[in-house]
Amino acid sequence: MTQPAPSAQHHGPEKETVTGPAAAPPSKPGGGPRALGLRVDVRNLSLLGVLAVLIAVGGLTEPDAFLDTGNLQLILTQSSVIGVVTVGVTFVIISGGIDLSVGAMVALASVWATTLATQDFGFAGILFTAVIVGLAAGLVNGVLIAYGRMVPFIATLAMLASARGLALQITDGKTQIVTVQSVLDLGLPDSYVLGIPPLVLVFAAVTVAGWLILNRTTFGRRTVAVGGNAEAARLAGIDVRRQRLYLYLLSGLCCGIAAFMLVILSGSGQNTNGNLYELDAIAAAIIGGTLLSGGRGTIVGSVLGVLVFTTITNIFALNNLQSDVQQIAKGAIIVAAVLVQRRTLRGGET
Repeated sequence: MTQPAPSAQHHGPEKETVTGPAAAPPSKPGGGPRALGLRVDVRNLSLLGVLAVLIAVGGLTEPDAFLDTGNLQLILTQSSVIGVVTVGVTFVIISGGIDLSVGAMVALASVWATTLATQDFGFAGILFTAVIVGLAAGLVNGVLIAYGRMVPFIATLAMLASARGLALQITDGKTQIVTVQSVLDLGLPDSYVLGIPPLVLVFAAVTVAGWLILNRTTFGRRTVAVGGNAEAARLAGIDVRRQRLYLYLLSGLCCGIAAFMLVILSGSGQNTNGNLYELDAIAAAIIGGTLLSGGRGTIVGSVLGVLVFTTITNIFALNNLQSDVQQIAKGAIIVAAVLVQRRTLRGGET
């Protein structure tokens, strides 16, 4: 029992999830890693189908507004910031953890990066500060959870409160306007590359990097192993505590990048930035197929979840529907996604 299961050595993270106590017995014909991989693909295809239906609904209800190039660019741009956060959150959840502080970390990084002292250093100063603050906050989370043995829910909840409070203290409740023109220029149409906003390109780069790390590296396999069965991973020679520290550092890094993107998008830093990002990111990961109990998840599914939620919000806004209706719709989607997950798991055990 000191060696990882064969599937953990030869398959990618999406298939490794069959390892662990619940999956130890031989599966019946039609089950196992190959079937699980197929179910993951089906889930992603289903999300693509949902996205296609939403686009059709938007095109039918508000054809001129929804299908306008500017509106489609807006959907992608709005998806970019929360999408980068979701990539980091997906890694954490796959490992069996949770991060409730991502929204607060985005707020803290954005306001720290837009102080007058920081803006004196120009573009590089703002970017560097946003990333370093995100990493520092992620480091605190990681140390508390991995080495302080705190429950992730409690540790990140404490970071949520602390980071929000510090962001409020820095801004004194005021909006910090960005005066560095090179930062503001990235949010203008003139900076678009072949009609694609720079923030969307950053989101695409983070998504590709996240997919490669999760599916093609030892780090990704270790993440899935820790989420599937931490004790078995430890016995297999994985430093579980160090792995968890790295994962919360990764989440903090994504928050720092997202904070810089948000500064570009809004042209300011506010202590209210990133409000409820933690819930949106977790929800997007869940409907994308990531298990809250850990051991399974996909970057592609999480990104599709982000696009689904952003598209729904856009359609509701164009049709002048109340925000409470949007929240009800999101809640219904989350419940449906969890029920599908339970059905999928139950089917895999038969």
